[in-house]
Amino acid sequence: MKAFLIAYVTVKDSEKMHTYTKVARESMQPYGGKVFTKRNQQNMAVICFPDLDSLESWYRSDIYQEINPLRKEAADIIINSYVT
Repeated sequence: MKAFLIAYVTVKDSEKMHTYTKVARESMQPYGGKVFTKRNQQNMAVICFPDLDSLESWYRSDIYQEINPLRKEAADIIINSYVT
């Protein structure tokens, strides 16, 4: 079953957010993550993974954990995940 990560974003530093977004997008590719929407009027991103294991493996991956401090500097983000 597909897993979706929904992120509600309040940007604090647009330059850091740009860097974080680029690296995060690249880091999720090996896990099958695909960004459906980003930075719309509600500052919400929807990311799809093949399954919950892939989503959780990406989130716990070394590369993502390395950029997690940058995410915290760049924005306040509320993250939820759903499985369909």
